[in-house]
Amino acid sequence: MFWFSIASLTPPVLIGLASLWGGIWSWAALGSMSALVLVLDRIGRRAQNQTGARGAEALQVALALAHFALLLPVATALPRIGWNGAIPLVLAQGLFMGQISHPNAHELIHRPTRALRRLGVLVYATMLIGHHASAHLKVHHVHVATPQDPNTARRGEGFYRFLLRAWIGSFRAGLAAENTARQRKQIPPSPLSHPYVAYIAIALLCCAAAYLAGGALALFLFLFAAAHAQMQIFLADYVQHYGLQRQTRDTGRPVPVGPQHSWNAPHWYSSAMMLNAPRHSDHHVVPARRFPELQLTPDMPTLPHSLPVMGAIALIPSLWRRKMGRELAKLNGKRSEGLD
Repeated sequence: MFWFSIASLTPPVLIGLASLWGGIWSWAALGSMSALVLVLDRIGRRAQNQTGARGAEALQVALALAHFALLLPVATALPRIGWNGAIPLVLAQGLFMGQISHPNAHELIHRPTRALRRLGVLVYATMLIGHHASAHLKVHHVHVATPQDPNTARRGEGFYRFLLRAWIGSFRAGLAAENTARQRKQIPPSPLSHPYVAYIAIALLCCAAAYLAGGALALFLFLFAAAHAQMQIFLADYVQHYGLQRQTRDTGRPVPVGPQHSWNAPHWYSSAMMLNAPRHSDHHVVPARRFPELQLTPDMPTLPHSLPVMGAIALIPSLWRRKMGRELAKLNGKRSEGLD
């Protein structure tokens, strides 16, 4: 757990210092999730699999608490540190929420303990995307790598088109899944107990808190950081499932989810920072497996660069299509050879 702790806790510590003093601390916070990650990932690729997850839940709770603690200090930092410190700080906050808080919340909503699941939902709701908790569990994991999953990117689909389709599609699909689950209950639940009511209420409370704490400017900075974080969330979905489809059986149902239906990256430092989120195939095969124990095997589709780098490339659709077109061709060629 040493590298998981160092890589994931360093950014929120630097963001906290930057929210107080700005200056070099703001740039250090931003650099800790960009330039530093690129450099350390190039030092080596560690693909070793681990067993045991002692301390994992403690780290996850600490990261969730850090996420909550930073929301208002960052939103209200501008009068203290000025624009020169606030711009890199808010960018760093968006990266932290999208690349650390998101993988952490994603892990938490998969835990069997109700308190941890609710903690994960709360993290998502404070990023104004609470519906992701419903859509991920009840739609994405059921329909991944099929046209029924709004968060699976189709081959040739650019990121910006995918972003709009996936945001709206996951909101609607998650809502429909929750409504269906509630209709199955023998005793009709109260409308106020609907998860989407909680998602929207928490989002409104967060916006109100930012406005009361620092006025319209604080609200704007909070919304900007949340939007930046949401883009990171959908970039991860876009990259990790781009162009991969499950075959359909004669019955019309797709084949079971396998390692071949997600892209992976073995780069050691970004994986540690993102709580092994780049080991995505194993997560879909065994969703209950805790992040330190996720496996990486040679037969899993592997991205040519780390997940953060691939996310940056995806922002340039023409470059992304050329690069991933080659990767998909190589992947299909390997599968064809395996069938011969």
